[in-house]
Amino acid sequence: MVEAYNSDLAYIHDVGFGDFAKNSAPGLLQILHNSGLASGLVVDLGCGSGIWASELSRAGYDVLGIDLSTSMIEIARKRAPKAKFRVGSLLKVEVPVCDAVTSLGECLNYLFDEINSIDQLRRLFRRVYSALKPGGVFVFDIAEPGRGKGPRQKHREGEDWAVIVEVEEDEATSRLTRRITTFRKVGKLYRRGKEVHQLQLYNPGEVARALREAGFQLRTLHAYGEQALAAGCIALVCRKLKR
Repeated sequence: MVEAYNSDLAYIHDVGFGDFAKNSAPGLLQILHNSGLASGLVVDLGCGSGIWASELSRAGYDVLGIDLSTSMIEIARKRAPKAKFRVGSLLKVEVPVCDAVTSLGECLNYLFDEINSIDQLRRLFRRVYSALKPGGVFVFDIAEPGRGKGPRQKHREGEDWAVIVEVEEDEATSRLTRRITTFRKVGKLYRRGKEVHQLQLYNPGEVARALREAGFQLRTLHAYGEQALAAGCIALVCRKLKR
């Protein structure tokens, strides 16, 4: 396992980059309601700091969040005390019987668990399908080749933090690398940290075939309600039909 989202980056991601999950929540809740799921257990794979979990809890759902980052889980437990959280790899977790599974923010692309591959995703899709109750849904977004296009270096800052991200995409291997330098204020000084995140970019057509092979019916989206996905990302809403 690759260590990722230590305490400083987890904090920065939560306070500086949480808008995507927050703004996606209304559209995601509408997807659940349109699927006839007004309550029940939602398993959130790669739950991060629990922003989406908190919205689910507030809407009356039971929630189980899974994330590899202990620091993220610590924030999530404080934000959504009614939800349950577990530290672990989303590729290896035993998904319990549930009404819905979600995974937001390219989580299925990350190589924190180095076994990540299209074959591993196929196995995950089969496990999710088996765990879902009839009529249940699996909603996630995934990054595709070309995700790394745009500025090679990005900078963002807040009141007590700053982050610089260098982006590089290897077209030959469809692998995206983000070199992240963080600065977080501690007392009167700033603490500097570094992380390297790698993502395996997947062809949406190949992912869709794997989902259909697992038994899902699916449709694609480019936004969760009014929250548009980033360029180079696509969302899939996958349904297990009622028998």
